[in-house]
Amino acid sequence: MTSSTRARLLASATFAASLALAGPAFAQDHDHHDMTPPAEAAPAGESMAMDDHGMTSPLGAYPMSRDASGTSWQPQAAPHGGLHVMVDGWMVMGHALINGVYVSQDGPRGDDKAFLAGMIMATASRDLGPGTLQLRGMISPDPLMGEEGYPLLLAAGETANGVDALVDRQHPHDLFMELAASYSLPLGEGRSVFVYGGLPGEPAFGPPAFMHRPAAIDSPEAPITHHWLDSTHITFGVVTAGYVSGRWKVEASAFRGREPDEKRWDIETGELDSRSVRLSFNPTENWALQASWADIVSPEALEPHHDEERVSLSALYARKIGSSGLVSATFAWARKEKKPDNLELDAWLVEAAWQPDDRWTVFTRAEQIDTDELTPGGGHGPVYTVRKLSVGAIHDWRLSENMKLGVGVLVNGFDIPSPLSPSYGDPGGGMAFVRLKIG
Repeated sequence: MTSSTRARLLASATFAASLALAGPAFAQDHDHHDMTPPAEAAPAGESMAMDDHGMTSPLGAYPMSRDASGTSWQPQAAPHGGLHVMVDGWMVMGHALINGVYVSQDGPRGDDKAFLAGMIMATASRDLGPGTLQLRGMISPDPLMGEEGYPLLLAAGETANGVDALVDRQHPHDLFMELAASYSLPLGEGRSVFVYGGLPGEPAFGPPAFMHRPAAIDSPEAPITHHWLDSTHITFGVVTAGYVSGRWKVEASAFRGREPDEKRWDIETGELDSRSVRLSFNPTENWALQASWADIVSPEALEPHHDEERVSLSALYARKIGSSGLVSATFAWARKEKKPDNLELDAWLVEAAWQPDDRWTVFTRAEQIDTDELTPGGGHGPVYTVRKLSVGAIHDWRLSENMKLGVGVLVNGFDIPSPLSPSYGDPGGGMAFVRLKIG
């Protein structure tokens, strides 16, 4: 790790500590002492649709609304709904979000495609001995879009056929996005320890995965910063141990560094050869901060002798407005250092969403990456800094208490350096989509 990287991590830890000492400077400080009691259990088989502010997390003595993908945290004020039912002592929660998308990317390197994407999630938790057991499952229709994924200018990572790298396309996620279990043990006074394991699962690195972040969940488009911030969210083999104390969490993971192969329907196995650590801090119900580090062995199948060291800093914000509105945002930076070349590549992301009521959501994302994977003809070349802006909106119609149908659109703008202009032209692009949301 370079001295500049260490300095950034030290600065982030100092910033988090200063927030903790600020105390009353943050309004509406909701730590574990302010938690509302868990909701009363419904009769067996009776479903419930609710916000989880009144339910305790399976990983510790804090509201479940703080939990995001894997073991990551989001702001406690963010929505965390779903369909809930009690079955023989198990609290079962279900949620689904499916997008039917048509994407068009202009220019010589662009393409058009219609595809399905999204996720179907289920969790089940119950008391077991002195602690809490949780089982988690998540599947995706992404493999149906085909091995080459969908057009996404400036994106790169993984492979479609095991031979050629995917460039200017977003790879499909595997059918199984998470098959995991956790067990937590309370220690009293808002403290707990937990262990989490998945095949696949998500190690302790970065902010929540993009499809789970409050400011990004309404966009069907993957960020081009994906392979800096959260590409490890589907890891075929991960074990995480963590400690929670009120608004703080520290955790460490051992996981398989290799990203999923081009066979999207199976379950892979391998040695837990990589590691990560993450420090999380939620100073108020409106903020979720994290700093993390990972040493990843051979992440890309086409470059088996290249490892990566990554660091990540992020801040997520969410605040309710009115009776059904929400404002949310993500601010994130990450650096990956490719070894043995010691090539350092940075990425930035800012995304935001404004939901004035239950019907409309307006969202945007601005991001920048340093990349050496956009050379015409494939392979690695000079490092270029490229930028992308996306702006979109979705209108929802409520079909029932627990189901919404939405129609949305987004448009893209690109900032591409002049050496790449001949191959990209003057590109634009966008998506039109229909979304079904349950829970």
